[in-house]
Amino acid sequence: MTNNNLWFVIINPTSGNGASKKKWPEIERLLKTYKFEFEFMFTEHENHSIYLVQNAINQGFINIICIGGDGTLHNVVNGIMLQNVVPSNLINVGVIPIGTGNDWVKTHGITNHFENAIITIKNGALKTQDVGKIIIENKFKTPMYFINLAGIGFDGFVVSKVNKYKHLGAIAYLSGALLGLFSFKNFHSKVCVNSSIIESKTLMILIGICQYSGGGMQLTKTPNPFDGLLDISIVKNIGKIDILKNVVNLFNGKITNHKKVVKYKCKSIKVEITDSSKPFIQADGELLGTGNLEISIVPKAFSFYC
Repeated sequence: MTNNNLWFVIINPTSGNGASKKKWPEIERLLKTYKFEFEFMFTEHENHSIYLVQNAINQGFINIICIGGDGTLHNVVNGIMLQNVVPSNLINVGVIPIGTGNDWVKTHGITNHFENAIITIKNGALKTQDVGKIIIENKFKTPMYFINLAGIGFDGFVVSKVNKYKHLGAIAYLSGALLGLFSFKNFHSKVCVNSSIIESKTLMILIGICQYSGGGMQLTKTPNPFDGLLDISIVKNIGKIDILKNVVNLFNGKITNHKKVVKYKCKSIKVEITDSSKPFIQADGELLGTGNLEISIVPKAFSFYC
């Protein structure tokens, strides 16, 4: 039995360098002020929110509030997508963003102001966006899901380094990118997209659903979370000096106009690494591992308050 009036609140106490835990008493007070009936739990370890979401759904919750950053929301989405008790688009998620990048909310205009975010949830306007599904070779075919942007190569390498700079806030991603330039090596890839096969030496391959990632960077050309398509940027063998010259263009979206960036819209994409390197894969700013992969779109699978 589902309960339409009761909310389950998940708080990641480490999000925003501990800001979620610090601000929770004020957020709890505001939720009570706006007449929310809710139960809440703090996450206790990495990926804990996946279990918390699934357990809540099993108990009949269909309204969830996520308090944390993009990584916390990523796990909430995976908890929803990996269960089969309730159709994913019937689970409604409200977001109170407290994180390093807070990138997903930028596309949908969800405010970082706690009370206004709560009012947005209370007003009850829902949207349903597409979800990306990732299957990595040698991962037992267990899918993983994302709602913002996934990447393999330099993009994943930056995510692997960014934790040590999270105290810098959104600029952490830029710091990680600039420092990563000196140690990352481009890799050889074979990409199958639509009817094309692209074989090249590659800096990174980006698969976008929403507009912003990495603290506000715009790395794919025309992402649309409602069109049932993935937005692809294949960044070929761009050198380090060229990247430094284009730092501003990473944030204004003009990097996608570079002559070494190839763009596609598609429903699925396959990526094969054709040399001995093992570039990192990330999704929504979370590391997933390494390997060949296949990504497809799940249309209108994630429902949220906006």
